[in-house]
Amino acid sequence: MNGTFMDFGLGSILVVVAVFAVLIVLASTVKIVPQGYNYTVENFGRYVRTLTPGLNLIVPFVERIGHKMNMMEQVLDVPTQEVITRDNASVAADGVAFYQILDASAAAYEVSNLQYAILNLVMTNLRSVMGSMDLDDLLSNRDTISERILRVVDQAAHGWGIKITRIEIKDINPPKNLVDSMARQMMAEREKRAEILEAEGARNAKILRAEGEKQSQILEAEGKREAAFREAEARERLAEAEAKATQLVSEAIAAGDVQAINYFIAQKYTEALAKLASAPNQRVILMPLEASSLIGSLGGIAELAKASLPDAPSRPAPQKPASSVPKTGVVFPRPEA
Repeated sequence: MNGTFMDFGLGSILVVVAVFAVLIVLASTVKIVPQGYNYTVENFGRYVRTLTPGLNLIVPFVERIGHKMNMMEQVLDVPTQEVITRDNASVAADGVAFYQILDASAAAYEVSNLQYAILNLVMTNLRSVMGSMDLDDLLSNRDTISERILRVVDQAAHGWGIKITRIEIKDINPPKNLVDSMARQMMAEREKRAEILEAEGARNAKILRAEGEKQSQILEAEGKREAAFREAEARERLAEAEAKATQLVSEAIAAGDVQAINYFIAQKYTEALAKLASAPNQRVILMPLEASSLIGSLGGIAELAKASLPDAPSRPAPQKPASSVPKTGVVFPRPEA
């Protein structure tokens, strides 16, 4: 009885041990890799392959998991660095770096302590790039600084199987006295620009006024020239009319019509009397002239008028004896103003 019980107990223990052994073997064989990770597999300490996300099998007791690498993009905080710029200004700068593992085996076996290596690489290049720039360029060209650091760090970390995706400068802090000096410089620069703009405005206003006056004088001169041209043209037309009239009178005289010259003389004579009578500085005009000349001229005009009417009977103009016309001056009283 006791022997049977002992056999049953030993058998149970062996079964339990076998079950545990099977579970251990299964646990050592089956590996589940979560999404976003890669596992390296080592065979007696030597890298053999990489397990991707999902269910994977390895040889138990011969192969084991070496490193569990995070393949997602990660951020690394860069601590504050004291930097001396090219113009000997001291500034404090910090930033962040973003990287992603592309090759799990290289990141696991090509470098020790990957994040520490990336951090020191970024800090040294940050000081190098910022130290080669002046303070003004440093404060206004953060994008350029980030691009230069990213290019150098990404090239250096390429052999580690990682990709540096972004490097951003978070803050640049110059000393307070330097900030005050920069503020005064900025105010002086703005005042200078304001004075320059004001001077340019005054200069442009003077130029515009001068241009306006010049244009006005040009237009006035052109107007005077046009008026002179019109006046000369009018005088030319008047002279042509006078020449034409003189020609017609000459032709009439040449044809034997002596009354034409009487009309011409009477017209000029009458115009001269009208001008003399309209003089503002005389109330009485005493003129020594031959009155019979004016009467004879008027008679000539009458004869011309009768000759132009074919139905009018022609009769000689009444003649007065020459002795009846006094050869004295003619007095024209001027009306009172």
